[in-house]
Amino acid sequence: MLLLIAGTCLVAFVLLLYMLSPLISPKPLALPGAHVVVTGGSSGIGKCIAIECYKQGAFITLVARNEERLLQAKKEIEKHSINDKQVVLCISVDVSQDYSQVENVIKQAQEKLGPVDMLINCAGMSVSGKFEDVEVSTFEKLMSINYLGSVYPSRAVITTMKERRVGRIVFLSSQAGQVGLFGYTAYSPSKFAIKGLAEALQMEVKPYNVYVTVAYPPDTDTPGFAEENKTKPLETRLISETTSICTPEQVAKQIVKDAIQGNFNSSIGSDGYMLSSLTCGMSPVTSITEGLQQVYAFQEFHFEGIGSESFRIKSES
Repeated sequence: MLLLIAGTCLVAFVLLLYMLSPLISPKPLALPGAHVVVTGGSSGIGKCIAIECYKQGAFITLVARNEERLLQAKKEIEKHSINDKQVVLCISVDVSQDYSQVENVIKQAQEKLGPVDMLINCAGMSVSGKFEDVEVSTFEKLMSINYLGSVYPSRAVITTMKERRVGRIVFLSSQAGQVGLFGYTAYSPSKFAIKGLAEALQMEVKPYNVYVTVAYPPDTDTPGFAEENKTKPLETRLISETTSICTPEQVAKQIVKDAIQGNFNSSIGSDGYMLSSLTCGMSPVTSITEGLQQVYAFQEFHFEGIGSESFRIKSES
């Protein structure tokens, strides 16, 4: 009975804070006229994020390795223009190899479209396979692309964002960056590293009104996912089949929404929300409301788990 009363009071308190949250949350970033840089923007989630931002009036810089795909993505994005002043700039570079090149690319983009208001780190790749079957060079490659490919662009924009006291930096992790999964011994660690980077960076930049968002999309119907499926171990494939596949448009809309609001965590659907709540640990929260929601959710899942386990033990005895 006492637990029920305490739980009810906590729910009421969370609802009250939810209504007050606009007063204590970051001021939303206005996208009309803003300069948004998207790495890995030539396909998949990155391209859909660029389209979503462009629809809301942003100026876009697309960064990716394949120049032909960049130009094709540029044409697709420009179809969604809301005014004749918007610009889509394309720059071909590998964001994971040479920091000085990445820094020069960001300088070029800022000279043409102004300071970067939002950086979306989408460059990345996935390789699955059993630990002993994965080449050692693959571990190095994934850490370079998925981790350093996010470090370098972020390092190139952070000083200006802090000076202007405005900015958003988005990191694309994965649900496999929240929980280690069979077949992802090379991929999961590179995405776990993203979470650690995001948490530490948010502590440093929050006093400057710069907010970090780390996104944890589930399996998403992208060219990269289709390529990964060609060599995915059976066990990994069976795990993937327990959840539905999201569209890149659905994922992009949620990420952009969370980034604009300055939310630290960005998850998709109820499963994603539960996983984020259970694995949030000491992650930064955007508001008191978000923190209490996580505490309440964890409490609910924790007690349900204890109850189920107690019932199982009693039944077995």
